[in-house]
Amino acid sequence: MNFDLNIVPFSRRESFLAISLLSAAKDRIEGLYLRTVRGGDDKFGEAFRIELIDNEKQPIPFEAIASPERIRLTSPGQDASIDANVWAEICLPERGVARFRTSGCGIRLTFRTAAYDYAYKAADNRWEVNSFTHECRFMLTALEGELKTEVPWDAIKSSYVIADFLPDADSGVADFAIEEFRTVMVPRNEWESFDDAVARVKAEFAEWLSRSLSAPEQLQAGRELAAYITWSCLVPAEGHLTRPAMYMSKNWMTNIWSWDHCFNAMALVRHDPKLAWDQFMIFFDRQDESGLLPDFINDKFELWNCNKPPIHGWTLRWMMERTDFIGEQQLREVYGPLSKWTNWWFRYRDDDRDGIPQYNHGNDSGWDNSTAFNNGIPIESPDLTAYLIVQAEVLADIADQLGLSEEAAGWRRLAAGTLEKMLAHFWKDGRFVACRSGTHETSQGDSLLLFVPILLGKRLPDDIRNALLNGLRDENRFLTANGWATENINSPYYKDDGYWRGPIWAPSTMLLVDGVDSAGDRELAQEVARRFCAMLSRSGMAENFDALTGAGLRDRAFTWTSSVYLILAHEYHDKV
Repeated sequence: MNFDLNIVPFSRRESFLAISLLSAAKDRIEGLYLRTVRGGDDKFGEAFRIELIDNEKQPIPFEAIASPERIRLTSPGQDASIDANVWAEICLPERGVARFRTSGCGIRLTFRTAAYDYAYKAADNRWEVNSFTHECRFMLTALEGELKTEVPWDAIKSSYVIADFLPDADSGVADFAIEEFRTVMVPRNEWESFDDAVARVKAEFAEWLSRSLSAPEQLQAGRELAAYITWSCLVPAEGHLTRPAMYMSKNWMTNIWSWDHCFNAMALVRHDPKLAWDQFMIFFDRQDESGLLPDFINDKFELWNCNKPPIHGWTLRWMMERTDFIGEQQLREVYGPLSKWTNWWFRYRDDDRDGIPQYNHGNDSGWDNSTAFNNGIPIESPDLTAYLIVQAEVLADIADQLGLSEEAAGWRRLAAGTLEKMLAHFWKDGRFVACRSGTHETSQGDSLLLFVPILLGKRLPDDIRNALLNGLRDENRFLTANGWATENINSPYYKDDGYWRGPIWAPSTMLLVDGVDSAGDRELAQEVARRFCAMLSRSGMAENFDALTGAGLRDRAFTWTSSVYLILAHEYHDKV
């Protein structure tokens, strides 16, 4: 499998390092960059620009071919003055380490300095670069060949840092390493060969791929890409990250959000249940005393200005149906935090005290700019009550298993009472509506968000369930050749690239496919899953997609998209 470094970063499991081809931008030259995806304000985390150079230290044009275990850089061979056998290879053999090897050429690394950044010679073959911007350090070590540097000093920082790794005069090979660290780096006594490093990474990814969810033959290329994106977007437990975490992307969405992580946990639960449990629980590790979960986390920072919807009960139930790993120990671990998260909504997000919790902003729903929020905030929306009904039911089941019969009865009363209120509050003239909290003014637009109560399946009255299913089958409303648009395609608010006002998303697809299936329409669930997976096989694992053309939009190497692809390809496609 090869992939485009303009779209999919080259990285590996549990590493903050990544390599990408980046376009020109303010203060950035177009080129190939070694990056660090540690959290912070630096959007892409560019650390070193990578160039091939000849014996005169002049740049050599190159093409990059990336596979999970290595990047190979070769000269295009179009210029007769350039040896077509000139090449370089890059591998990320372990956490925080990048290995480089060249033949017939050298490599120049240019470090982007900022305030207080500096570099100094640590030994004959080693230089340390201290990056205040990235809050880490890099050790550059020449293993074969020569390291030449240019590091001017302007009293408080290096003006720039250039490191040239030149091939050995006899072998024509340069071999070197970059190690990322934060405090102290203990020099290694020996290094494995470059070929051994590549072979080990190749075997590691092959093992991950072999255990990933299976898919029919026509979806195998997409399965490999999805598996690579999920594997390579893992970062280690460090700082605010209490467990190994799967970032949404190693492009620029270098965080985890408190509903995104659920879909990644779901895709892992069959083949790596411990890692799946880590993904599910990581936000509960950071839970506020009030019960609130942070909106997002990275290794350095967590945001509390908004939050995400309570899909965790639905997720937990889905996972429990597919693994024996979640036993009494895990249920005791999650019961208290999930209870606090559920109660938080009823205690702190029901300003008019009508028993219907509210979203204070579109971001709180996950559907940031949905037309459900057209008439202002806060809003009461039936998707939120549906999530909380499911969550209360799951808590009741857990309480029963833990011998907490009175608490189980209380959760069931909450679920039944909330369902009754939801139907009376939101079902108007044959459809669900969203409305302003307090005034109950109905929102404009026709958002797919209002169909999320299908998650309740056969607990809904027959007429309501059938109305929702009919709306989801309507190919003149939401259902396109690629799946469900997030806004009615004939709505005046529909936009091709309107974020949650038209484009197709993985989370909405996963939620509604599962809901439709639980409501008794397996055929529709399978059809939408097939359309969605076919679109991703053509367009990659983008954050979202043009509903009509299927073109990938925004970040095109997204993990929740990859995870949903793997789930739907495995669960809803015939294995032929």
